[in-house]
Amino acid sequence: MDAEEAIVLYPSPAIGHLISMVELGRLILTHRPSLSIHIVLPPAPYQADATAPYIAAVSASTPSIAFHRLPPPPATAVFPNSPHHEMLMIETLRLTLPHLRRKLQQIVSQSAAVHALIVDFFNTAALSVAAELEIPCYNFFTSGASCLAFFLHFPTLHGAHTESFGDLGRTTILEIPGAPKLPASEVPKILLDRNDDVYRCFLEFTMRWPEFAGFIVNTFDALESEAVRAISAGLCVPELPTSPLYCIGPLIGDGGARKEGGGAGSDADCLAWLDSQPKQSVVFLSFGSLGVFSREQLREIAIGLERSGQRFLWVVRDPPSGEDKLGNSDVLLKDPELSLEGLLPDGFLERTEGRGHVVKSWAPQVEVLGHESVGGFVTHCGWNSVLEAVRAGVPMVAWPLYAEQKFNRVLLVEEIRIALSMVERNDGSGFVEAAEVERRVKELMEIEGPGELVRRRMVEMKNAAEDALRNDSGSSRVGLVRLVDSLTCQRVRDSGKP
Repeated sequence: MDAEEAIVLYPSPAIGHLISMVELGRLILTHRPSLSIHIVLPPAPYQADATAPYIAAVSASTPSIAFHRLPPPPATAVFPNSPHHEMLMIETLRLTLPHLRRKLQQIVSQSAAVHALIVDFFNTAALSVAAELEIPCYNFFTSGASCLAFFLHFPTLHGAHTESFGDLGRTTILEIPGAPKLPASEVPKILLDRNDDVYRCFLEFTMRWPEFAGFIVNTFDALESEAVRAISAGLCVPELPTSPLYCIGPLIGDGGARKEGGGAGSDADCLAWLDSQPKQSVVFLSFGSLGVFSREQLREIAIGLERSGQRFLWVVRDPPSGEDKLGNSDVLLKDPELSLEGLLPDGFLERTEGRGHVVKSWAPQVEVLGHESVGGFVTHCGWNSVLEAVRAGVPMVAWPLYAEQKFNRVLLVEEIRIALSMVERNDGSGFVEAAEVERRVKELMEIEGPGELVRRRMVEMKNAAEDALRNDSGSSRVGLVRLVDSLTCQRVRDSGKP
């Protein structure tokens, strides 16, 4: 068999990042099916790998995508003692670089040409390996263009302030070209303390970003037009050239592939239940694979939903039973499988029977959001979930929990205006009272009031998303063509060959 021309994708271990990378690979193949896509899988540092069924399904449906697993770091490796699981991930990936180098060398030896290596944020250190092997390296940014603008501008913000963002608080507003005005306290939690190791790692990463051959973003021009213009004009990195930007979204994965086990039949049950509900009458509550709440918070949500009088579909995950070995609140140990009756207020399921449906752990989110009975979405503001809501035209209540989600809330509520904001208790705990859940759910779902405005705006964004993907003329289709041409021509240009 003749050697093939290849693109190599290198996601971080997070399942959401892997799914986005797979969809990017599939998208590239739609434009250039002669390519082969190799996805290199780093070891998962903090949880058992749950990707095997998903990878098997992708391999069966898309033979042009090959997966390669890298071995874990040596058992003698010493990891940082940090309260942030991101540091464990970063150090695991750093220790895995020799394995990545050997795998890339193997793929290069078996291919007619390896045109590019595409990595995500946490794999920025792979730039060195790509440079050593003379492979152009691209950054696939799995959040939005506005968030990319923030991180491109992060070294400039660091130089402009001597205090930590956490000390600056809400009264200091950060000016970021192309992004909404951001209170310093709303930056990602891991960046609040400039003396923290994870802060220094992210600063080092973003200072290296001018080395990337380009930035690929899962967004579309009309959704984040200001950020797209600012990045493309080089305003976010004033001292250095900015690499080309390619907007290719909304890129949405197969929702059915995300099931992580448990809750057998819940997908069929909840979709059948939605079939029996009036059009646009149900509010859907789901908070991602890491979106776990305490028992107290679950009970407040239940009380608020019951008092709201609205129809609801709610995905409930088991509460944490303690912290992981790093003391991190984002990656938590779970109790053994708990019953819904044990988690929710006494009689709640009986009192809300008919107008409410609760499932454990997982629901087919893409299918649920696309169901005609769903009229609202209470979300943690993960970017994949945001895009799924936009594609389905479902307005949101923004309830951020971790990562860059507070930034996303500011963007969704104040700039794009497709979400209402859930207001947490004013003590830094992030706790939301039942009365706030009741108020926001009612506002989102009632015909008149604040929800009417975000519904109208969301219809505009849904139509804009469809336009971006329309045939060859949509902005994201044009972006895809530019991207694939860049990926496959880059090495020819670099070598000076015709």
